[in-house]
Amino acid sequence: MTSLTQQLIHFFSALMLLLNFGMLAQRRVLGLIRLLALQGLVLSINIACIAYAFSLPEFYITMTLTLLMKVWLIPFILHRLLIKLGMQGKIEFIINLPSILLIGLALVLFAFALSNSIMQSATNNLSLALASVLISSFMLIIKRKAISQVISLLALENSLFFVISSSTYGMSLVVELGVAFDVLIGLFIFGMFFFKIRDNFESLDVSHLEQLREE
Repeated sequence: MTSLTQQLIHFFSALMLLLNFGMLAQRRVLGLIRLLALQGLVLSINIACIAYAFSLPEFYITMTLTLLMKVWLIPFILHRLLIKLGMQGKIEFIINLPSILLIGLALVLFAFALSNSIMQSATNNLSLALASVLISSFMLIIKRKAISQVISLLALENSLFFVISSSTYGMSLVVELGVAFDVLIGLFIFGMFFFKIRDNFESLDVSHLEQLREE
């Protein structure tokens, strides 16, 4: 792998982390969907760089699938769900935004410390990718609306895929196809749940589900 390719992968790792931070602070669902599509685009370009550097022709197929599903199809389905559900408002957080950003920064520092303690020769690429995974996981906790939590879950899947493709420089095409279709089917299932939750509670704020506990 040339130094230029390695620098590009490091750049994309940092860009994925910045996009995760943007999603962490994003207050609108539409903004989350756009950032998720940008994540898919960065992931696709990163896969193309790996395919070129290591002469992996099957990675070009993975790149094409990633472009179609993560940049176009999944954001399109989420956008249609957003319109059908009439969700154009802001997302409520469990804690305030400054605290969220401070915790996010702490997670980045923890990711660098953890990767260095596990692997003495850990690269910045691995540390940045691990930080993206931790921040995506944190997003699942702080977002209140159900659809924003699903988007956070998709961001987590993007981060995990980035870690695997950038660290091991390889993933079985069959495995990636299986994951992609699982995500797609999961989206349809979540969509049905969204409509059911909205019909029963007239809201997609997950805090309203605590009424079930009281009943």
